[in-house]
Amino acid sequence: MHDDRLLAEARLKRVLEERIRPAVYPESAPLQVTIWNAPGEPVPVAEGLAAVGSPISVGDAWGAPWGTSWLTVCGTVPAGWAGRTVEALLDLGFDPNRAGFQCEGLVYRPDGTAVKGLNPRNQWVRIGAPVAGGEQVLLHVEAASNPMILGYQPFRPTALGDRDTAGDEPLYRLERMELAVFDDTVWQLVQDLEVLGELMAELPVEGGRRWDILRAVDRALDVLDLQDVNATAAAAREQLAGVLAAPAEPSAHRISAVGHAHIDSAWLWPLRETVRKVARTTANMTALLADEPDFVYAMSQAQQYAWLKEHRPEVYAQVKKAVTEGRFVPAGGMWVESDTNMPGSEAMARQFVHGKRFFLEEFGVDNEEAWLPDTFGFAGGLPQIIKAAGAKWLLTQKISWSQINKFPHHTFLWEGIDGTRIFTHFPPVDTYNCAMLGREIAHAARNFKDKGRARHSLAPTGWGDGGGGTTREMIAKAARMRDLEGSAVVQWERPADFFARAQAEYVDPPVWVGELYLELHRATLTSQAKTKQGNRRSEHLLYEAELWSATAAVRTGLPYPHQELDRLWKTVLLHQFHDILPGSSIAWVHREAEAVYAAVAADLTAIIERAQRALAGDPAAGGEVVFNAAPHARAGVPARAGRLTPAGAGGCTVTAAHGGGWLLDNGLVRVRVDARGLVVSVHDVDNDRETVPAGAAANLLQIHPDFPNKWDAWDVDQFYRNTVVDLTELDEMTVVADGPDAVAVRVVRSFGQSTATQTLTLVAGEKRLAVDTEVDWREREKFLKAAFPLDIHTDRYAAETQYGHIFRPTHTNTSWEAAKFEACNHRFVHLAEPGWGVAVVTGSTYGHDVTRAVRADGGTTTTVRLSLLRAPRFPDPHTDQGLHRFSYALAPGADIGDAVREGYRINLPERRVPGSGDVDALVELDNDAVVATAVKLADDMGGDVVVRVYESQGGRARTRLTPSFDVRSVSVCDLLERPIDGGDTDAAQLIDGAVHIKLRPFEMVTLRLLRSVRS
Repeated sequence: MHDDRLLAEARLKRVLEERIRPAVYPESAPLQVTIWNAPGEPVPVAEGLAAVGSPISVGDAWGAPWGTSWLTVCGTVPAGWAGRTVEALLDLGFDPNRAGFQCEGLVYRPDGTAVKGLNPRNQWVRIGAPVAGGEQVLLHVEAASNPMILGYQPFRPTALGDRDTAGDEPLYRLERMELAVFDDTVWQLVQDLEVLGELMAELPVEGGRRWDILRAVDRALDVLDLQDVNATAAAAREQLAGVLAAPAEPSAHRISAVGHAHIDSAWLWPLRETVRKVARTTANMTALLADEPDFVYAMSQAQQYAWLKEHRPEVYAQVKKAVTEGRFVPAGGMWVESDTNMPGSEAMARQFVHGKRFFLEEFGVDNEEAWLPDTFGFAGGLPQIIKAAGAKWLLTQKISWSQINKFPHHTFLWEGIDGTRIFTHFPPVDTYNCAMLGREIAHAARNFKDKGRARHSLAPTGWGDGGGGTTREMIAKAARMRDLEGSAVVQWERPADFFARAQAEYVDPPVWVGELYLELHRATLTSQAKTKQGNRRSEHLLYEAELWSATAAVRTGLPYPHQELDRLWKTVLLHQFHDILPGSSIAWVHREAEAVYAAVAADLTAIIERAQRALAGDPAAGGEVVFNAAPHARAGVPARAGRLTPAGAGGCTVTAAHGGGWLLDNGLVRVRVDARGLVVSVHDVDNDRETVPAGAAANLLQIHPDFPNKWDAWDVDQFYRNTVVDLTELDEMTVVADGPDAVAVRVVRSFGQSTATQTLTLVAGEKRLAVDTEVDWREREKFLKAAFPLDIHTDRYAAETQYGHIFRPTHTNTSWEAAKFEACNHRFVHLAEPGWGVAVVTGSTYGHDVTRAVRADGGTTTTVRLSLLRAPRFPDPHTDQGLHRFSYALAPGADIGDAVREGYRINLPERRVPGSGDVDALVELDNDAVVATAVKLADDMGGDVVVRVYESQGGRARTRLTPSFDVRSVSVCDLLERPIDGGDTDAAQLIDGAVHIKLRPFEMVTLRLLRSVRS
């Protein structure tokens, strides 16, 4: 037989596009439209419905950037359409390929009831099925004219990312506003042909199944009258029934489809727009659930449910009903789908505390899965946090984006730094926006790496990022692939049911140990420095606010600010969303974030000061109380307690150095700053050990060109290292402190259009060189680093992460190691040889790199570089422009315990309050290896004290926790402060009023101390 395959396939493509699709709506009638443009920000629904609009016609321009327009559409169903299905087709000027990234709308009835959302893949509103004819149609559309930031020429700088700079020229034109007859038979034929055509393209040409489908399609098109598609569509479908009924092979891959709309809580739109995106999407999804009995939809992010509850209660009522029915699934149990690299230990825990508690209180749902499809890599401390929240599974997609190394598993056990293992799944469909396309389903089956051991995978199905969700077309395609020869088997399933099935099937999966590093988006550890500083500062202020408020409540009876802290925690957690904290959102988002962080700091500072005033006593009595919130004693002030200021140790000197520069000495560290203002020697006096290699300079600012191939705010490509400029030119150098308690030198440099001012300080009794850096940053597409070359030989280093630290190699033996050329730390990076080490501690930076080189003398130079600033131009063309302040320090002779202590020191400065009170610590720990990350009152307002501790140095530890109040009993709890059934009863025992604790390396434990007297 002659090979006519290409001819037949081309025939299908043209007939489907030019004849069959248009016949889905064979008759139409225009609607009348008026428009009212809301001034400024969106208005309440009632105001929009009541507004009097002006006429607007199809083809007219509308919609200034970030504006809201209320469209009223009205018309009459023609009498001749009686008995038929009628829909309104409302095209706001959509680009069909950019769902969620452009204009959108929410349709209302005249009574204010939300009907459904409008987007490029969902332009219809059902009027009746069937209609009687003559019905009056009146609908209102709240239309958002959001600009398309990520266009067909992506990553181009644009002023559209902020309402203040976007202008007011209309962006869109109305395209279609009409009533139309909907022909379900033709629509079903479209789905038949799409599924078969897409499946056929994935099958081997040599196989009989592909040809069976091709001939069936040929027959269907032969019986279809192209001049009367509607009359002949049923006959065409009959020709396809046989190939659609052929069952799947018994060995076919199984796909659990989960309805999904990954809605970024902010990204290329501001937070306020996400509130509306959630309403549009959930209105559509609850309607689909009502129409499609097999469909299951999952939505994560408790914050988005909370927005819906507050702003669209009628839609939220439909969501609650669907949740009760088990069809609408609250997934993930987190407040938002946060970044997991940069949030601190306690903040990462609170994502689950607030998320799971919301789902429990609102729906009675206790999630067992973490749902993070789009997060940019996963810190090694996360498995323990997931387990401590009462969950046991993790789903993500993003690791499939890695540039260099392909991850070897799709289903596996992920082992964290403490040994906790979490059953984890990466959907092999390689997208969290599956549209049920044949190529996606075939890719999932081919790509699945666990064949022969397992056969189940999950496919999050629906338009996402900007929302939209699952469509009726996707559901129709899934129905055809439920049991279809040549295809994977697709069925709708709840995430928990998938995980239970997959875990039962794969009883001995492989294990991956340590972080799940994403080989992409590494620059998100640096972009938008003020957002990151706001997060770091907020986390530590929250810790202080809880600590001192709990202490004041127990000591003085001061009311504990439960509601205030709850609100502030949720605000900070929201801004840890994986496009806010990473710095990858539009200018509007980060401008607002800076203001929010300032307000959070003011509120938390007020809470702290209120508690400390209550504890400090009468300020008129004289004296001063020093409050040390850090988990370690310093300068004579015990951890988590207040005491009178101890006498200063003294002994600091600064003298002129031979050849220019200065010598700083405090008896513990001797530092030489040369005539260029660079640190050329940091001598550890006790160990008689030099930190900086001969000929090298530390605290060296370096600048690189920074123009990645794409994803500007997200990415830094390795070739940036090929060109570097050392900033050695000096404007001025001045001694700014010369006393027995501290000495300091200030160095000022100019480069490009920018200026850097650095103050290098030694304080009496402190074995560290502190560096305070102020940069007036005016560069574009540059990367600023601070380099610390160290005379140390090691093949690995430690970087702090949640509840511990992770080791990374200093070498690049393999492609996996080479790919980690930019990585995350929290408060410290530590490098060590046996018996001696160095810590670099940071007050607000996260990104860093570590490299090693062998010198001519045979010694090894290992260089730590802190990533300070970038200047990408997309999506915010003015990223990081302006004044920035950073604090970091170099601690020579530091072991890992010193690194932990110094990291807390720089982030939790002491506070001084007038008064003469004697403030005992609420709880004391007698082992510095055990660190408390939370000291607070219980969330249930019962008055119990909750303490969360972890082993910080990577070894086994015992400690005695001594409360300064009477304790009736102690229980080991999960993160939600619920007693853990069947837990290790030896982990914490109350003996003679003290709690004796045993911890494994990096183990985290939450203790609830039942007070004898509670308030």
